[in-house]
Amino acid sequence: MKVLVTGSQGYIGYRLVHMLHDRGHEVIGLDTGFYADGELYPLPSPEGVRQIWKDIRAIEPADVVGVDAICHLAELSNDPLGQHNRENTFDINHKGTVRLAEIAKAAGVERFVYTSSCSVYGIEDGTGLKTETSPVHPLTAYAECKVLVERDLGAMADDTFSPIFLRNATAYGPSPRQRFDIVLNNLSGYAWTEGEIRMRSDGTPWRPMVHVLDICQAIACTLDAPRDVVHNEIFNVGASEENYQVREIVETVASTIPGCEVSMGSSDGDDRSYRVSFEKIATQLPGFEPKYTLRDGAVQMAAIYKQIDLDRDTFQHRSFTRLEQLKHLIETDQIDDRFFWTNGQTHAIPAKVAA
Repeated sequence: MKVLVTGSQGYIGYRLVHMLHDRGHEVIGLDTGFYADGELYPLPSPEGVRQIWKDIRAIEPADVVGVDAICHLAELSNDPLGQHNRENTFDINHKGTVRLAEIAKAAGVERFVYTSSCSVYGIEDGTGLKTETSPVHPLTAYAECKVLVERDLGAMADDTFSPIFLRNATAYGPSPRQRFDIVLNNLSGYAWTEGEIRMRSDGTPWRPMVHVLDICQAIACTLDAPRDVVHNEIFNVGASEENYQVREIVETVASTIPGCEVSMGSSDGDDRSYRVSFEKIATQLPGFEPKYTLRDGAVQMAAIYKQIDLDRDTFQHRSFTRLEQLKHLIETDQIDDRFFWTNGQTHAIPAKVAA
């Protein structure tokens, strides 16, 4: 297929481009470049991949002509960021995505793979594992937008246009465009650079976890699957045995870094807690089989830290934390208060932050 990957310079997108290229697809990357100046370790882009620097709110029909499928990851990407600026979150994540889908459908794009999130389930309610038919309970602007996009794109499905919704568990694992604002990566970074993990919560909330490459694998499988298998379907992405309490994540990380000390708190005000069933994707999406466990990810992160000799300044660099990076771009007048680039700039000014 000829595949457009939006968010191609992001944490997941950067690795997805490589995977789709390796599987024989013709890949085009599109990204606004908010995080393009952060590289934790080198992984050159594969040959033949064209990169478009553009905000998804500025996409035109010409950008998608001849494209068979779109893998859409280009949104403001986590809960603290969404709560920081709710208006921009809805403008980009909801309205921007629906507009992109409308342009894609009009241009004849047949498949639209949307990366949603298990955070739409929100809170544990005593009903057991959440399935794709469970009621949603979004607690943040980020999760609210996921629900709205699923609704609006689902209504667009017809004989010519197939949206597919992948509700990803919480991602972890290494990527050149690293994120240290998600739980395992954040905890492992503190363990490595500080020698300790200090939790504000008691660690009892539940989180489903999934490796970044298993997310990429799920996306790739939706492109390969017969249309009638994935058309307008929702899939939770992960493995049922990869539901963990936060304290289990802490213990796993600490066990991979010698000498790491752990202290637990009482509560951090985060009410999110949910366990998720991944039975549907395991039985209904051809070819999908998660390859990594939480411990695999923790071991991989520690190996990367050793390889690059990760220090505190690199770990805490704003380019690896989404909210801090956007604050920096605003404070330096690179983007305006609506997150559009200023002064004709098209993407972040490169700044080397890691060896």
